[in-house]
Amino acid sequence: MLTINDITYRLGERLLLDHTGAAIPDGARVGFVGRNGTGKTTLFKIITGDLGTESGNISLPRGRRIGGVAQEAPGGPETLIEVVLAADTERTALMKEAETATDPHRIAEIGTRLADIGAHSAPARAAMVLHGLGFNEEAQQRPCSDFSGGWRMRVALAAVLFSEPDLLLLDEPTNYLDLEGTLWLYDYLERYPHTVIVISHDRELLDTSVDHIMHLDQGKLTLYRGGYSSFEKQRAEKQMQLARAKEKQDAERKHLQSFVDRFKAKATKARQAQSRVKRLEKMQTIAAIVDRDVQPFVFPGPEKPLSPPMIVLEDASAGYGERKVLSRLNLSLAPDDRIALLGSNGNGKSTFCKLIGGRLDAMSGEMKKSSKLETAYFAQHQLDELRIEDTPVGHLRDLMPDAPEAKVRSKAAQIGFPANKADTPVKLLSGGEKARLMLGLATFHGPHLLILDEPTNHLDIDSRTALVTAINDYPGAVILVSHDRFLIEACADRLWLVGGGTVKNFDGDMDDYRTYVLGAAKAEKRGKPAPDAAAKPKADERKEAATKRAAQGPLRQKLNLAEARIAKLTGLIEKVDAALANGAFAREPDKALQLSRQRAELSEALAAAEEEWLLLGEELESA
Repeated sequence: MLTINDITYRLGERLLLDHTGAAIPDGARVGFVGRNGTGKTTLFKIITGDLGTESGNISLPRGRRIGGVAQEAPGGPETLIEVVLAADTERTALMKEAETATDPHRIAEIGTRLADIGAHSAPARAAMVLHGLGFNEEAQQRPCSDFSGGWRMRVALAAVLFSEPDLLLLDEPTNYLDLEGTLWLYDYLERYPHTVIVISHDRELLDTSVDHIMHLDQGKLTLYRGGYSSFEKQRAEKQMQLARAKEKQDAERKHLQSFVDRFKAKATKARQAQSRVKRLEKMQTIAAIVDRDVQPFVFPGPEKPLSPPMIVLEDASAGYGERKVLSRLNLSLAPDDRIALLGSNGNGKSTFCKLIGGRLDAMSGEMKKSSKLETAYFAQHQLDELRIEDTPVGHLRDLMPDAPEAKVRSKAAQIGFPANKADTPVKLLSGGEKARLMLGLATFHGPHLLILDEPTNHLDIDSRTALVTAINDYPGAVILVSHDRFLIEACADRLWLVGGGTVKNFDGDMDDYRTYVLGAAKAEKRGKPAPDAAAKPKADERKEAATKRAAQGPLRQKLNLAEARIAKLTGLIEKVDAALANGAFAREPDKALQLSRQRAELSEALAAAEEEWLLLGEELESA
């Protein structure tokens, strides 16, 4: 059992951990959650001994191995399989000793121990982990130096998973992965034989792969049984109980204080008053759970929607120079489509996004699109394009050169940078704040099409929920690339699979795709052909969702017209009221009577417009 005993840690003047603790059972799979910056990674460093504490300690049974992803990714001449195998230090040492040992008893001991730890099956297990994280057999034999930083971090993750420490610490592991690697990791962690603590903002991982949630809030750790959905429910119930208890305690405090204030100066009541003072002093304050509101994302839609289809691809191909990455593209995009792109990294998802977004021309075939099409494109690498010395207001001023300062700051507040935050240099913003700024800049002009390539990497769970709301409220089309299954399921109506040098419809849901990914991995391991991704039976729900979305369009237009009519009638009534109130028609009773009749007609029209608005709202909600 891992026991965290009454630990306190400060970072400068900030109190990250405040005399807090938790007891984590052996074999538990724990999702570690909390807002960005609360101290989750700091606690990992305390557990590994890299940081000390003001008070308290970490208790772990003697001999237990702790493992986490190395901060520096491997990059030497060793092959990937060699790097992963070397992570099992005991096996590596024994194999080396076996080459030189001469004592028969020691040779027997080494052989027995190697058999006990499954040393001879280790290469197969290492290959399985690497394959699950996206490295085929050919890639596993290449040196680490051949790969980019992101792929090397996958190798580091593979190494720690292969070594199977008694306590596995993972800090946002899905940030290194594509959706396929993420789905494999869900399955792997669900079956991990030892204790795991994983920091993650991935709701699907926290609902499918863990059996406890450890929450860090206001310096305190609280351990809950169950996944994230269960945690949310338990915390909401606890929040209600604390709110009621606090309300009751506040009333008792008020009553006691009132008695003390009234009678502390009277000799006959002094003893009773003093007794109540002592009760007040001993009463432990109940602190209600305080949830900080997350600033919403706002994606303005186009002023005028385009007629369908918005984009049509006819036998098109795309690539770089003479190299074709994608071909045989025969697809169309409607103005209200919600499409998620599936497929392993390197298959061409980014290439397809660049083609649709107008950053690449078709190499052959034809791509037809409206001349009025406005596209917003967000990708993680664009965060490097922000000017680190400039502020959010400075970036917005480039897009609003003639606008007054107040209007620029109002727009900054709208995208999530109110007051002094708007004047914070980009270099001091968190990763999530930079992503928020880039999204605000990309969508500034109200695009018809929004392309989001891994938008969640730096966002916590609450911010991801706000992003889901913004995408679903956005009236234009969306193309989404993400390893976050929750985001895909909440926002996408259609799934397109990028693979085999083309893009085609995936006729199924995310459960089907997970089965397909895990089935393909097993099939390849056995040397059998992968299952056909297109042969999936469950398209009805997505088609129904797309039909419903199309049906909602006219309702939304009617609702907007009703709202505009209500605003206009309200303004006219206010003008009539102002005219009647200033007394100008006191000597002209006919005009005053006419105005009164006009007001009555306007009021009747307003009531009718409000009734229509309510009915349309109910109809839209039902749809």
